[in-house]
Amino acid sequence: MTINKWASQSPIERRQASLFSLLLLPLFIGFSAANAENGNPEVFYATDIKEAMHAHLAVTLDEAGLFLTHDDVKAQDLALRFSKIHDPVRQINNDVYFACTDFHVDGEADKLYDIDFWLQAENGRLQVFQTKIHKEPRKSLIYGWYKHPRYTFVNDEIEYLYDD
Repeated sequence: MTINKWASQSPIERRQASLFSLLLLPLFIGFSAANAENGNPEVFYATDIKEAMHAHLAVTLDEAGLFLTHDDVKAQDLALRFSKIHDPVRQINNDVYFACTDFHVDGEADKLYDIDFWLQAENGRLQVFQTKIHKEPRKSLIYGWYKHPRYTFVNDEIEYLYDD
């Protein structure tokens, strides 16, 4: 609520808003306590996920700044340059976080791979535990290079689109 909106409210509306906030407070405290009891005392936000991704890339990229990975579908090794982390990054369930990224073929900025990363808390910090190529570059005579998806998500679960 902005200050201007707060100032324009009547004393009764302000009191109702304050009471509503007080009523919600036990729910947030209860959520935090339940989260701690389940062994997940940390709460991670979008900035935490992005920071963990940048830390992962800092130790994963080679001396030339390339991300070296193997494409199991195409049975080829790839040397890719990091482009960006997509927004939004998100939490999938209680303890799994997700970031989607773009990497391009070195020297070919239009040839983009969309690579997904899954993270979990380990010793109080988010760590990448799974990486998958979500979309590969394909060329169309009409549209040029585009990212062709290999899978989609249904209720945060991977559903493969093609057999190739």
